[in-house]
Amino acid sequence: MPKTIQWIVKLFLIYLFIFTAFRVATVVCFKPGNISINELWPSFWLGLKYDLRWIAFILMPIATLSVVSRFSPFFNETSQKIWTAYLGIITLLVLFFYGADFGQFAYINARLNADALIFAEDPRESMQMVWQSYPIVWILVGLIGAVLMIIWMFKKTHVVVEGKNANIHKFGYRRRWHAAALIILGWFMYGFFTAKPLNFFRAFNLNDEFKSNLALNPLQNFFTTLRFRDPDYKTHAQEHLPQMRSFLGLDAASNSYKRVVHPSSKALESTPNVVLVICESFSMYKSSMSGNELNSTPYFNQLTKEGIFFNRCFSPTFGTARGVFATITGIPDVQLSKFSTRNEAAVNQRTIINDFDGYEKFYFIGGRSEFNNFKGLVKNIDGIRIYEEGQYKAAKLNVWGISDKNLFLEANKVMAQQTKPFFTIIQTADNHRPFNLPEEDKDFIPKNIPEETLLKNGFESLKEYNAFAYTDYCFQKFMEAAKKEKYFNNTIFVFVGDHGVEGNAAAVYPSAWNEQRLADEHIPLLFYAPALLTPQQHSEVVSQIDVLPTIAGMVQQTYTNTTLGRDLLDAHTKPNAAFIIYHAPGWIGVVTNDYFYRKNIRIQKEELVSITNKPIMLSAVQQDSVKKQLSQLTSALYETSKWMLVNNKK
Repeated sequence: MPKTIQWIVKLFLIYLFIFTAFRVATVVCFKPGNISINELWPSFWLGLKYDLRWIAFILMPIATLSVVSRFSPFFNETSQKIWTAYLGIITLLVLFFYGADFGQFAYINARLNADALIFAEDPRESMQMVWQSYPIVWILVGLIGAVLMIIWMFKKTHVVVEGKNANIHKFGYRRRWHAAALIILGWFMYGFFTAKPLNFFRAFNLNDEFKSNLALNPLQNFFTTLRFRDPDYKTHAQEHLPQMRSFLGLDAASNSYKRVVHPSSKALESTPNVVLVICESFSMYKSSMSGNELNSTPYFNQLTKEGIFFNRCFSPTFGTARGVFATITGIPDVQLSKFSTRNEAAVNQRTIINDFDGYEKFYFIGGRSEFNNFKGLVKNIDGIRIYEEGQYKAAKLNVWGISDKNLFLEANKVMAQQTKPFFTIIQTADNHRPFNLPEEDKDFIPKNIPEETLLKNGFESLKEYNAFAYTDYCFQKFMEAAKKEKYFNNTIFVFVGDHGVEGNAAAVYPSAWNEQRLADEHIPLLFYAPALLTPQQHSEVVSQIDVLPTIAGMVQQTYTNTTLGRDLLDAHTKPNAAFIIYHAPGWIGVVTNDYFYRKNIRIQKEELVSITNKPIMLSAVQQDSVKKQLSQLTSALYETSKWMLVNNKK
């Protein structure tokens, strides 16, 4: 056997060990407790096929070029150095991808995909967040050390092969060995023991989120999902118009989603101010409102008993930019990869806020409004005044700007000076890595909770728990300051999460929150105005996109609604449903009061699960009927959202 082929075999085994070691580490660190090791063998078998494919991609250039003897890594010292350098660069990229993938899995329980390129669009904040959240120096030292060690192994195996074949002429080999190597590597690239070419979608046939993620490797996942980065403007919205007429309460003959809504008899006679607080990562299952025993938000929990509270509100998807977009526009951001705030064709949107005639408009963010192009989105609001980093008296806390407490207090000062009605948006950020707590807030006392108790109740670390509790502290400081101002009694305060957070919600919610990841989207929604609103508790399913129509319905003004949001306090708002999309794996679905239905837009797969503690008590025929109905509603909301993203211009 030629020396080049011997070396390729050894390189093959080294890379196979590296890829397999990362997959084993994924199981050790992230395996859900309800999945046994024996259930994971199909994932390992499919994962082996993906790994063989990418190892073949790495080694194919050596096998191909070495057919010509002067390009062989054993031709001379120069060729050996060139190929070793090639392998060193490739190994650095492989380890970088796997390291980033491991971090992504730890953060959102999903493989690294092309969505990560979103962070490159805001390099300043992204790099600062990573630097402030993780031990970057040690990570780089470890990465460089690992690469150098593996390069040493490559050189060592080269020396071993050279030594074992010292008496063989370096050009005396038969090309049939190279032909065999090329055929085998080509087989691996096509798909090892697969009838059809191996692709990204094969992993989703494993019928489980973790099993699918375990099978995929980050290289396969990242480079496949690159194709989803380009916006897809093709839509079948017109086909679903009849169903949308029913869902939105449109006239039977209407060919438009536009409806002009006049004040109802329940609208407030005063002209109330509105303060809309979009709360970073305000995950319902981590809060006191869910019954979580760690009682992280006792103050906000008390507010919910004094206002109109919806305890089953869902954001359409995970991600701050997508959550803010959905709240302000009333459209789920169904663009598969790039945020709609970053898409010039979609960022120009009509918003109901512009129907608040005579209102001053404000937007407060602790950091830069250019991050995720929030500025481009809120600029759709006529006359909006933006307050951001560099305009505050308070000192910057971290990458996200000033602390939430100081953000609230500075916003309160501005609102207290107003003589006209105002509509204010405040966007918080502290409940996010790096989870810094300001030293100035001495009256906030962090707790010390055992790790086992934290994990049981859905918190990954003590820092995360205390940051979540600090959010509640900030709400309290804000409300205490606002109550001292004249505007308070004539103001509707609206609190809604931008999105939830994936994690262990088993202590408080049914299995769908973990297995179908409803924890990612489940958020609190509160309308608080003690002098204006009668307290109510609502358990029906509602959506983040319903926030603005509901606010508008409280005010004595006519407004025009051209999107999917609905007035939650209108008795005619039926059915109760919230659309959800998981962009990377391609799941779309709807949550109803009883079920969560979802299907995959890339493979033929659907699920119907209970969102209560009761199992589904339906016959097979009844289940098929419910699936069909919810599948049609899901498609209608998805296709209509795609159409609206580029056809709801201001």
